[in-house]
Amino acid sequence: MTNLKLTIPETVRKVSSILSNAGFENFLVGGCVRDLLIGREPKDWDITTNATPEQIIGLFPHTFYENEYGTVGVVNDAPTLEEVGVPTAERVGKNLDVVEVTPYRIESGYSDMRHPDKVEWGETIEQDLARRDFTMNAVAYEIENNKIIDPFGGVEDIKKKLIRTVGKPEERFGEDALRMLRALRFSAELGFVIETETLGAIEKNAELLEHISKERIRDEFIKIVMSDSSAFAFDSAVRLGLMQYIAPEFEKGVGVEQNQAHAYTVWEHLLRSLEHAGKKGFPLHVRLSALFHDIAKPHTKKWLNNQWTFYGHEVVGAKLAKNTLTDLKFPKEIIEKVTKLVRWHMFFSDTEEISLSAVRRMVRNVGPELIWDLMDVRGADRIGTGRPKESPYRLRKYHSMIEEVMRDPISVKQLKVNGAQIMSLTKTEPGPHIGFILEILLSEVLEDPARNTQEYLEERVRALYALSSEELARLGKEARKQNENEDEKEVEKIKGKHGVR
Repeated sequence: MTNLKLTIPETVRKVSSILSNAGFENFLVGGCVRDLLIGREPKDWDITTNATPEQIIGLFPHTFYENEYGTVGVVNDAPTLEEVGVPTAERVGKNLDVVEVTPYRIESGYSDMRHPDKVEWGETIEQDLARRDFTMNAVAYEIENNKIIDPFGGVEDIKKKLIRTVGKPEERFGEDALRMLRALRFSAELGFVIETETLGAIEKNAELLEHISKERIRDEFIKIVMSDSSAFAFDSAVRLGLMQYIAPEFEKGVGVEQNQAHAYTVWEHLLRSLEHAGKKGFPLHVRLSALFHDIAKPHTKKWLNNQWTFYGHEVVGAKLAKNTLTDLKFPKEIIEKVTKLVRWHMFFSDTEEISLSAVRRMVRNVGPELIWDLMDVRGADRIGTGRPKESPYRLRKYHSMIEEVMRDPISVKQLKVNGAQIMSLTKTEPGPHIGFILEILLSEVLEDPARNTQEYLEERVRALYALSSEELARLGKEARKQNENEDEKEVEKIKGKHGVR
């Protein structure tokens, strides 16, 4: 096939030309060729060649070579040795700072079901393509001669939007079990369907994922979450038996009915919430929160007053989300954000009943930096129930209340007095009384921000310190509890009337 006109960046053509002028075969290969044939912009550019790593390094002024698989990073216009030695995801890909060049490879023996035990340099492009996962990724393109090499029918499969393994699927999955999850990820990203025999082999060999590191599973999990068809992919993961090796808690929500406020089961609801978050283009931590927010409902399900209830599922859910994300080796920052959003997603939003002080406490609980993300999770939650509007009037009103209180003090750090000043006023050393006084002052300021003046607070410090230690401790603990749970208290007061569950 030589009549293609694929748009190749000049920097990639230059690398190819240097290899060709030195007498070496070279081809674009893998995902970049697939994306070019689909009409997508490639995320990275990979070249394979019959040159050895040492020969590749000898042709280019700036390279790095830090792996056992022969891949040499050719760096374009790197001004310093530090840049050459530190390849990063930001430098590999669209900006073309780095083009990866790898010798033809022959791989054998996959004792860990992830990496080859033995890697040899191949002699032909066909040998290299034979080791790849799916036919759509086993197509090579010779830039200089405008020629496609396609020994496994990958071009036709791309036209059919079909994901099919190179050779027997059980052999491919036995070599690298992560390929099963990659098949689902490609399906979610590209809108392709998985070929029947390949699909059957995934279901048959799902348990092989036990041999894959959590970090590798996490990376594919994230890519699915960030794809356009994540809901379908995760539902397929459940049906194929893969989810038990990814995040088994989700399986417990399959078929679990909810109350009259929900049109779908717990699992369907979570998928639809995630789908909406994806359509809105929300960031990773918000999409994860949409997927996890009701994960604990199967644990808290009870029959009460002729309907299913799930009281406390947000508290249990925060713990389950934290445990699951920790198991998948997510970064601490992501875990903390998702845990907070899951924990507080059940905020009471009836603006006819809610007070500004409760809104201040909600902002305090989740943090000003996450409050709008919380509103996005709530919007996804609402759409996930089958309701037509993401932001009904009361949620829009809640938005305005948040904006109204965002400049108000919501933490002890924003009070006009601090611990050092309290010690000075009371002529005391550090002790638990400082914390109790601060919590009481914060509670009063959350009720009325106008009280946050040095004059008022200093007067209150003297009055509170005059109390007995026991009374101060009691009031301080009550204030702390109120500061954290005022929203829940208001829900309890009017739950019979409004019933948010």
